[in-house]
Amino acid sequence: MPEIVSDTYIGRELNAADIINLGVFAHVDAGKTTTVERMLHACGATRQLGSVDDGTAATDSMDIERARGISVRSASAVIPLSPGLRLNIIDTPGHMDFMAEVQRALLAVDCGLLIVSAAEGVQSQTELFFRAMEQAGLPVILFVNKIDRAGVDTNKVFADLTKKLSPHIVALNTVKSQGTRSCAVEDTAFDDDGILTLCSLEEALENSFAQGTLTQAQMEDSLFRLCAQGRAYPLVYGSAACNVGITKLLEIIPRLPRVSENTDGPLSGKIYKIEHDKAMGKAAHIRLFTGQIHNRDTLTLLDGDNSKAEPRMEKVTQIRQFSSGTKLADRGGFSGGDIAVLYGLASVKVGDIVGEINAARHIPPLQTTPLFHVRVTDGNPNPTPLLTAVRELAEEDPLLSCEWEPDERELTVSIMGEVQIEVLRHLLATRYGIMAEFSPPSVIYKETICKAGTGHERYTMPKPCWAVIELGFEPLPAGSGYIFESIVQKSQIPQRYQNHVEAALPEAMKQGLYGWEVTDVKITLRGGGWHHIHTHPLDFFLATPLAFMNGMVNCGSQLLEPYLRLHIEAPEEVSGRLISEIINMRGEIMGSVSVNGRTELEACAPLAESMDFSARVQSLSSGKAQYASRFDGYRPCPLELGKTARRRGVDPLDRAKWILHKRGAL
Repeated sequence: MPEIVSDTYIGRELNAADIINLGVFAHVDAGKTTTVERMLHACGATRQLGSVDDGTAATDSMDIERARGISVRSASAVIPLSPGLRLNIIDTPGHMDFMAEVQRALLAVDCGLLIVSAAEGVQSQTELFFRAMEQAGLPVILFVNKIDRAGVDTNKVFADLTKKLSPHIVALNTVKSQGTRSCAVEDTAFDDDGILTLCSLEEALENSFAQGTLTQAQMEDSLFRLCAQGRAYPLVYGSAACNVGITKLLEIIPRLPRVSENTDGPLSGKIYKIEHDKAMGKAAHIRLFTGQIHNRDTLTLLDGDNSKAEPRMEKVTQIRQFSSGTKLADRGGFSGGDIAVLYGLASVKVGDIVGEINAARHIPPLQTTPLFHVRVTDGNPNPTPLLTAVRELAEEDPLLSCEWEPDERELTVSIMGEVQIEVLRHLLATRYGIMAEFSPPSVIYKETICKAGTGHERYTMPKPCWAVIELGFEPLPAGSGYIFESIVQKSQIPQRYQNHVEAALPEAMKQGLYGWEVTDVKITLRGGGWHHIHTHPLDFFLATPLAFMNGMVNCGSQLLEPYLRLHIEAPEEVSGRLISEIINMRGEIMGSVSVNGRTELEACAPLAESMDFSARVQSLSSGKAQYASRFDGYRPCPLELGKTARRRGVDPLDRAKWILHKRGAL
């Protein structure tokens, strides 16, 4: 085990319950899992050094992770850094298809390790992860990996980091063989109060080291004090494959902010991951903020997505925690500040709140909106086994959003990308013995209203029934989603019926005039009425979709399509052809810079037109280009260029048939 240089953090001594909850993030293939593997082995948490290439990495537990050499699900591990300090690691996927896993991991960690490949520099996911942690207020340290790769220029990488991420990045070690400067703190200095000041290296040396007023240790103390505040970012150069920089990394991690056991205050925790164990059943991974949980405790579960949902009561039958490496051990209980796995909670879902809501941390949303959907079949006339399996997988990844249409006997699943199809196919085959077939992925479009307007429904026949609804529609800025508001007095419509309208709208909005989900709209319940004799408890559920579709007809519907932001670095001689390709895709050039014979392009283009653009870029550049893309929101799409989805189920615009259908008369 490497020597840990510091057992204190800003003068506070360790106690037996000090914990660092560290999330590890990186663009795919930056060496994240290899780095974690080295850390586990160096500290004695694993006896044998695992390998991603050999499929023996400790945090790659799924067969497909070992076969593909990529992380699909977040994985937890524990490192005992010192007798009084434990490091809980959450190793996250780097592929864009699994961003939902990263989003959930951010709920559980208190600081982040961002790994950057020295060969590729700052990639699209690198910046996305950094911004998410920055906005969440999480302290971040950086590990520049793969410095052993031929042609790596660490000065260029450092310049890329300070330009695209933050100017307040400080290198704590050097790569002398690459010609970088020998001072551990480059181009950055601290004054006596630990306040970060951007000044030259020469000035820093003159004001601190030369005069002996500020030692290297004091400068590093100031750095980590600022790191805790999210105002500076320590950086370590290294190569996980060659075991370079790992010791330095393990030396500085204990100086990150930590939490101590917190038994005070009300019970408050967040479920950030669900798994299914063949022997134990549903396993719920929880980050507990305050309070204590013991075996056989009855917990209150709140729906994290619906604050108005009724609380559920569930009893814990077993508690497990990661004890060393990735090994789970039974525990009788645990306290706030820690991470554990709970069993016995049958109704628990990802995002559920345990106990009371803890609003101390805001996690900004990553791009976790599925952009494609596929139809799934297995050739079995009995759909139950496939439905059961997919719904269980959707509990582990709620964004799968599976929908079964009984009339067409069709199962549709939302996905982020084609790699996710491969993962689903593998899980269905190995876990459930189902050989599933998937249709080619189709782009998911959306709709929004063209103008403000109203929607009405007067459902008073055939009796017994009575539900009158008036809805107001207002357009919202792109990316706003959906907002509901009621300005109706309870004397006009009782609160329970207003709740029915609010509950029915999200389902109604799944299919607009063109068959796609409606978004970027505010819907206000403005008026209506009920009858103390004729109103049935389900009348407002029936009438709400009718009022909604009436409003869509009155307001008009605009088709929206997903766009990608494209970043390309390619030889200058092919830039003209690349620009032409982008324009032909209905794309837009955002910027173009040529340096030393290479052109860097920023552009955006519709997803439907650019699905195979990565392959075309490599073909045009003879494999000499670097290409990255990320979701860039939804934009208006001409109807003739988009796609109208087939209506699933009965259309509320066919009012008579809808009423008969909802009343069970069809």
